[in-house]
Amino acid sequence: MNKVIVVLIISAFLVVSCKDNAITKIKADKLELAKQRDYESTEGMPAISFSKTEHDFGQINEGDVVETTFNFKNTGKSELIITNAVGSCGCTVPQWPKEPVLPGETSEINVKFNSNGKPNNQRKTITLTTNTIQGKEQVVIKAQVTPKSKSNKNV
Repeated sequence: MNKVIVVLIISAFLVVSCKDNAITKIKADKLELAKQRDYESTEGMPAISFSKTEHDFGQINEGDVVETTFNFKNTGKSELIITNAVGSCGCTVPQWPKEPVLPGETSEINVKFNSNGKPNNQRKTITLTTNTIQGKEQVVIKAQVTPKSKSNKNV
């Protein structure tokens, strides 16, 4: 009998407590203040703008080591800092500026791709850890790698 009473009390509590809709409790003026605060907190942040975010090496032979450069500009209002750059595979090695990039300045990220052991269609992502609003930025390299067995027959 006591269990039935406890279940009824809990059920009644849940029904009564769930009747309020959280959206109706939001005040428009508080929402506008929050939007303004969020805008102001990001207004002076650094921003990275790439001249390209993807590079296609086209057709290359397995074993080729190819390289490309991604140029970028700090279009924000404070120093851009890249703390790390990592390829999605050990075959992709990025080099990035270790010094802060001032607002309005340009710099570059060099990426080497070693196609040894990577036949056929390849798509690799380089992820940059930055102090931008997003915190992470990405660039992509692609290549169609002719396998060694096929490239040796053509010689």
